[in-house]
Amino acid sequence: MTRFFLNRRRTPAQTQVCDAGQLLEAASPEAVEVHARALAVGAQLATTLVVTGYPAEVTPGWLAPLLSFPGHLDIALHIDPIPTPVAAAGLRKQRARLESGRRAGFGKGHLDDPEVEAAAADAAELAYRIARGEGKLFHVALYLTVHAPDEETLAEQAAAVRAVAESLLMTVAPTTYRALPGWLATLPLGIDTLRMRRTFDTAALAACFPFTSPDLPITTNADGAPQGVLYGLNTVSGAPVLWDRFAQDNYNSITLARSGAGKSYLAKLELLRLLFTGVTASVIDPEDEYVRLAETVGGQVLALGADGVRLNPFDLPAADDGEDVLTRRVLFLHTFLAVLLGTELTAAQKAVLDRAVLAAYERAGITADARTWQRTPPTLSDLTAVLAEEESEAAAALADQLAPYTTGSHADLFNGQSTACASGHLVVFALRRLAEEVKAPAMLVALDAIWRQVTHRPRTGRHLVVVDEAWLLMRDGAGAGFLFRMAKAARKYWTGLAVVTQDADDVLASPLGRAIISNAATQVLLRQAPQAIDTISENFHLCRGEREFLLTAARGEALLLTGDRRHKVALMSIAAPGEHEVITTDPGELAAQQPDEPGDAEPEADGLWYEPPFNADEGEADS
Repeated sequence: MTRFFLNRRRTPAQTQVCDAGQLLEAASPEAVEVHARALAVGAQLATTLVVTGYPAEVTPGWLAPLLSFPGHLDIALHIDPIPTPVAAAGLRKQRARLESGRRAGFGKGHLDDPEVEAAAADAAELAYRIARGEGKLFHVALYLTVHAPDEETLAEQAAAVRAVAESLLMTVAPTTYRALPGWLATLPLGIDTLRMRRTFDTAALAACFPFTSPDLPITTNADGAPQGVLYGLNTVSGAPVLWDRFAQDNYNSITLARSGAGKSYLAKLELLRLLFTGVTASVIDPEDEYVRLAETVGGQVLALGADGVRLNPFDLPAADDGEDVLTRRVLFLHTFLAVLLGTELTAAQKAVLDRAVLAAYERAGITADARTWQRTPPTLSDLTAVLAEEESEAAAALADQLAPYTTGSHADLFNGQSTACASGHLVVFALRRLAEEVKAPAMLVALDAIWRQVTHRPRTGRHLVVVDEAWLLMRDGAGAGFLFRMAKAARKYWTGLAVVTQDADDVLASPLGRAIISNAATQVLLRQAPQAIDTISENFHLCRGEREFLLTAARGEALLLTGDRRHKVALMSIAAPGEHEVITTDPGELAAQQPDEPGDAEPEADGLWYEPPFNADEGEADS
């Protein structure tokens, strides 16, 4: 428990005289026993520390860690304004002393003293600001009183407070033989009995106000009940960190961390808890890390690359009134083929490709007439056949580049009609079976299938799209552009996009990557590598303390930032035993969960139960 008392000295006209005995009669303890450095106040012991030194540079709210101290600590800040004429006269005398010292040293041939030079420059700047009316001077005193039930605990608590103060680059000293005045100075009486003060200007004093909280504000629904999911515990206050991404300006998030820091663990933990609130979700999973979670909660797993599992990039979505579905599909195919071929298409190639795609659809009986959009779409083989018939070098080159995906080693992945339907309360696109060379285009096709489901579903519930290892897609310009457009438009469909990646350079090195971050109201940073911390600090505007936290964070510790930078919190993600069994990917733990004998049953997750959301239109639960 920490209490903060602020005493601003009143002017003589405002001061009221009262009897101190009457003032203390109601709230005074039964007895006070005074010792050299402590005093016994009733059944409690108390000792007071005085702040005698302050850091040279601070940020607003820098005293907030003292407010978060877990023990019983009273903090008193006494402020006494200095009249402007008195402040100006004092500064004039101070500048005269410094200038005379400089000139005396120069006359004797001494080198200039950097500390004196800096003090003279600061005094001159402050004097000019006061003369222009841009600030004032104040006498400020800061006292800290620690309470504990016994001497041993009091010594431990006082040492802990001293450690927190010294971590803020403050110098503290005990009130030796002045324990009673020190205790009185921290009572809410407005009396500075020690008068151990320093001179502050307006800007320095404003930065000392610790009126900030280490906890995030709790969002509530219309009934006043808290909403959101548990991310973990606040590393400063120990309070639960509840966050509702769907209560922010947009529902997107970005999670950056080095490998092994726990980014996917935190993403799966949030996803699992969101499912219990009725949120539906789709996941792009390059490493099959979400498969066990999907199987546990009754979700659908689409293992692209497995026998008989295929998505056709030529599929047309259901048409909305006034929407030109065919034109949108042709534009997507330009993006898909650029990612598939791994190169930027030239103007000539785009023109040839546009004619060939339209011709392939026309041969399949699909035209600008909306009545034809329900027919069976063409395939990559149909596109290659059209390109082969066109007598041009660009068409021939494109047909040759597409050969591995129509008749070669990857023909079963993209060439053919779709055999899977991406529907259900949780759909995981597992891509681990795929070669690295085709993971990016497979992610793009899966994202397109998700987006078609999102844009044409009834907007009666929240949806979350998770893209894990997003660097695979963002290292390609066309893939990053598709992800950016999805981030911009997802909010219109009550959908959030969660981008999870371990390669900060692929996200921050491009304008599209930085644009995706700027469109994420929820930003999560876990442990960072020293080689990437400069880029992270610059783009997320981190202070030195936040930078050091990310360099030394343990696994699971994260810094949660809001897009408007009004709130931020350091947290440790925690999971229940049943949740941990479902989302962990630690090889040792997974091996321990395997049955000893082939006939043994697999262990069940303790206490983990999920009921899919009810579909009122169909009269049954989605599966």
